[in-house]
Parts: sequence; C-alpha cells; structure tokens
Amino acid sequence: MANLLKKFSFTNDIADVLANCKSVTIPRTKDELVSLAFGGTGANSFDVVYDVKGKPFKEATIVRCKNGAAVNYCEDYMRRRDPDCMAIADDLPTDKPRFKDLYGKDFSSLRKQTYEWLKGQDLLVMPVMSGGTTYGSETVLIAPKNAAFFACGFADLQFLVNISEYKGTFKPKVVLFLAPPFRHTFFSKKQMVVHNRLPELYEMFSYNLYPGPSAKKGIYGFLLHEGEREGWITAHASAVKVITPYENEIVIMHEGASGGGKSEMGENIHKEPNGKILIGQNVETKEKFHMLLDEPCELQPVADDMALCHPKMQNESQKLVIQDAENGWFLRLDHIKHYGTEPVREKLTIHPPEPLVFINIQGAPDATCLIWEHTIDSNGQPCPNPRVVMPRSLMPGIVSGPVEVDLRSFGVRTPPCTAKRPTYGILGMIQVVPPALAWLWRLVAPRGHNNPSIVETEGMTSEGIGSYGPFLTGKRVAHANILLKQIIDSPATRYMVIPNQHIGCIKVGFMPQWIAREYVARRGSAKFKAEQLVPARCALLGYCLESLKVDGQYIGKSFLQPETQKEVGAEAYDLGAKMLSDFFKKQLADFDTPELDPLGKKIIDLCMNDATLEEYLELIPMRL
Repeated sequence: MANLLKKFSFTNDIADVLANCKSVTIPRTKDELVSLAFGGTGANSFDVVYDVKGKPFKEATIVRCKNGAAVNYCEDYMRRRDPDCMAIADDLPTDKPRFKDLYGKDFSSLRKQTYEWLKGQDLLVMPVMSGGTTYGSETVLIAPKNAAFFACGFADLQFLVNISEYKGTFKPKVVLFLAPPFRHTFFSKKQMVVHNRLPELYEMFSYNLYPGPSAKKGIYGFLLHEGEREGWITAHASAVKVITPYENEIVIMHEGASGGGKSEMGENIHKEPNGKILIGQNVETKEKFHMLLDEPCELQPVADDMALCHPKMQNESQKLVIQDAENGWFLRLDHIKHYGTEPVREKLTIHPPEPLVFINIQGAPDATCLIWEHTIDSNGQPCPNPRVVMPRSLMPGIVSGPVEVDLRSFGVRTPPCTAKRPTYGILGMIQVVPPALAWLWRLVAPRGHNNPSIVETEGMTSEGIGSYGPFLTGKRVAHANILLKQIIDSPATRYMVIPNQHIGCIKVGFMPQWIAREYVARRGSAKFKAEQLVPARCALLGYCLESLKVDGQYIGKSFLQPETQKEVGAEAYDLGAKMLSDFFKKQLADFDTPELDPLGKKIIDLCMNDATLEEYLELIPMRL
C-alpha cells in the first residue's frame, strides 16, 4: 500500500494521519469492497461497532445476501436523512449555520480530535471522481475500515478510480472523512456533516454512517460550490428519454424536493394485476378511475437525482444540455410494497450482475434480499426510506453522455384538498408554466406533503433553489442568479409543474407524472397551442389543460382543473391558492438582497403584489 499511497498528493495534515494510523487499505475494485464490507473474512454478517466513551456501540449490521449486502441501522433516526445536519466551518459566504454559532467554538479543535481519532484506526483510502470522469473532480474517502459498506455504496454512487491504473498524481479537490463516534460524544446523537471550504481543499467531515447527508448530498454540496464559483449548477433532477410506439423522442428532466418524484420519472407506469392503470381514487367516495394503455412508451434513463449542467456542454440548440453527475443511483423503494409493482427494478435487484448495497431492507444470510420487504421501525411500521444503490450501468437502455432537454417538469407532493379541509393540493395533473414562474417554483421548491426521505417535519417547508437548497454551502442569491440566467439562455426548453400524491380529493400517487410523460411524448413536442391552455385560477400555476387524451382515452377535467371536483369547488381552491401564495411570499423574502439580478427582482415583486399571469409573460414570454 505504501507504493500506492505515493500516487496521491495530500495536504500535510492528511499525510500525517495516514503515516500514523494503524493501517491503510486502498480498495481498487468493487469485489474488494464487498469483501471488506464483511470484515474480509467471508462471514455472512458483520456488525459495525465503535468505542463510545469506553463502551461498544453497534451502529449497523451488514448481512450477506445472494444479491448483495443488506445494511440495517440500529436506530430509526439513522434510517433517513436529517434535513438540518449541515454546519459550515469556514468563513466563506454562506446561508447555512456556522459551526461556531451552533456550538460556541471554532471547528479547529474538533477537526484536530477527528484527525487523532482516525490515527487510531485501520483506515480505508478510496479515490473516486465526483461528478463524472469528464467534468468531475478528484475525491478521496478516508474512513475506518469497518465501514467498508459505506465505501462500497460511495464507490457505486460516484466513479471509483483504480489507483493502480491511474496515470499521474491523484490530487483530491475534496476529501470526505468518516468518523461516526463523534455523533455520540459531541453532537448528542444527531447526524452532522461539517463542510470546511479551505483554499487548497474542500474538507467534509461526516459524523454519522447514513450515506444520505455525506456520500450523496455532501458531495452534491461540493459540486454546487464548484458551480457557484464558475457560474453553473448541478440540477436536483432526474431525466429520461421517452420514445413512443411511433418512434417520437423527447427528453424530460424532472426536478423537485426529496420525494418529489425524481426517481419515479424513470419508472414504468404502474398497472393493476388485471392490466388496467389506476389513475386515482376519490378519498371521500372511494370511487376509482382507470384507463388502459396497451403499449406504453419506451424509457431510456439519463439521470436519477443529479444532472450536471456544465457550460462546456451547452450548444446552439437553445435547449438546456445535461449529463448525469453520478455513476450510481440512490433509489428509494417505499412505494414498492409487494411483488409485481415494478417488474424492471424487481428483476434488476433480485438477479443483479454484481452485488448491490441495500439499505433499510430486511435481509437474511444466503437468502435473496427482496425490495418490498422493508425494515420495520420501532413503531411497528415499515421504514419509509428503503433504498438500493444501483450502478447506472445496470439500468436497461441507459443513456450516457450529454442530452438536450425538451421539457423541465417540477414535482410537488400535495395533500388532499376538500371543501371541508382546504389545502394547497389544488394542482391539476399538468400545469404549464412560463419561464418566470418556472424560476419562482425553483426558488421556493416546496418540500410538500408526507415526505418519506427525511426525518419528519411539521407543515409545508421549502428546499429552495431548484430544490437543492439544503445541500448548498454558499449563497442562495448567487444560485438564484445562475438559475435565472440558465432559464433565459435556454428558451427552447419548456416548463411544467406536476403534483404527486393528490389532485384535489383524488389520491393519485405518482400517476400524474407518468401520464404527463406519455401524453407529452405522444404529442411529439412540449409545445402547446393557445387553445389547449386555460389560465389557472391561481396565477402561480400558470395554465391548466383544457383537455388531455392519451392513446385515444380522455382524462376527466376533474384531474386537470381540481376546482371542478364537487368535493373541492372554487371557494376551497381559492383558499388553497392563498396558502400557496402566502408560502411563496414568505420564502421569496429571503432573496430580497442587492445581489439579486434586476430581472429576478421584478419577477419576485410581481409575486409579492399578486400579479396576473399576463404580467409574468410580459417579463419573459413563453414559447408556445
């Protein structure tokens, strides 16, 4: 390992840790990582245990299944991401809490303690490329060897580098340190990831073992930091190329907060056992609405959660050009509750060509881990955040390289809305929005109803800035300006807002985005004629559709214009619209700073003054 270490260029502090730790292991292949995840002994199970104040504390158990490693955390709290787990240790501009403000002291002392703790461990040193092999950044994970399962998932999420074959010196731009015991000894058992943006290195200290805040969203924060410095973004989005039975093609990029339907946009439309599609069910009358779709569109996945929008990829098409920023996908599986729900992903996970990492899913030694058998929380209910790390190379029909985006949709989790209980669940199946409103939706990015991905929060909250706000280490307003410029520079890309979970009083799950996908693709374009659109009662929702027909079947107007539902009505709709408007105004107040682009200020002023749809269109026209 000493010869391999010479291929790295580390800061003096890191070099000192590696020179004085118990041992260093540098994994070069996925097979090595899988072996290490079980202690390198061939055992069928492995407990991840750390010394905490002189006593052993078991954080997780890893079970070797036929199809991979089943990882289960011992505490419910560690089975999903805490939305408030970021602290900033440096003095660069930020909107996030600073470590010294949260804990009343500078980070330097804990940083030194972390380095000293790492010196007492057998360590893994693993190089990856974050963001891709073409436009990505050199990254290193330094972790205790008994957390090899974490490294295995991280290697699948990003781009593992075989240092033996790497040409030149590997000089990391970002280093992720994993030190789980400090969650107990310093952070009162709370998840915490500390970002330290030094001039020569971006340091990230993960004080917990759940990969969501660090290996996933922490690396995302680093990519956003790079983009903020250079004037580009990594969108919080999935993307799919949709090919109709008539060979029309369209690329849809779906954005939204956690739980907003990004992963689901790449899924096949779910069907009932009899082959029918359940569009939705009225929560009051229990009436069900079905349709048939004999030949759905072919899906070729592009990205699942992070779409790189690098300026070197943009071209003359006037459309946004993107590329996947990940090598693997952190797929949420809470909606797959039984066999036959999503056959493609079931087959991929039951018979994968290489071992997978399953999280919050039950596993028994030498048995097959089944993705609908979710881990049971202490309350007796299935964990709402079961996951699998899926290498994108295993996805059938995967699209590699840059693609032009025809349509950007934005997903919102919506609660039921009725006359008895008005809510913001007033979105129709497809809301076509002009560019100015598309920008506002991304600034606000409502987290929405019943989010399964994070620790539970009360009421409607915002993730902000294209929904990647929680992972942003810098300034919101800087990204607001970059995002507005991106929208202006890609006028041929069009925009929709799509609800999931409920449309008025109808429970719909993720069906709206699946039907929207089929509808737009079959039309062959994201363009609409003026007569197809009806201004929504709520100006923030742009236009509703007058009618929607998929494969010869009409979708009822109650799905397109929720105020027409007798259980909702205009009065409840308008009350919900006011809730939405008030929420927008509250969130947009954070962007009222001198640094905001003048055009952006005009758009926000319109919202603050309850502008009409026509006023938004006057600022930035919408191509029909």
